[in-house]
Amino acid sequence: MNNKFTSKQRAHIQRVKELPCSVCDAPGPSDAHHIKQHRQYTVVALCKDCHQGPVMGWHGQKRMWAITKMDELDALDVTIERLQNS
Repeated sequence: MNNKFTSKQRAHIQRVKELPCSVCDAPGPSDAHHIKQHRQYTVVALCKDCHQGPVMGWHGQKRMWAITKMDELDALDVTIERLQNS
């Protein structure tokens, strides 16, 4: 699979990174979490804690996700809505 981003993909990811966290609403900049590798348009805006935090994060124990009763698609929905309104 090609790992090179097109200019449109890079622009989309940059816009996502400027958003607040889609799980806890922490202000941006955020990480762009890929729901599926190599799918550049299914990225979610996540703060460091909700993304990679050992307790709260998606790549950890996912406690913030459980508290907010969210999964990746819920967070993607928030990200897309915010992109449309920005």
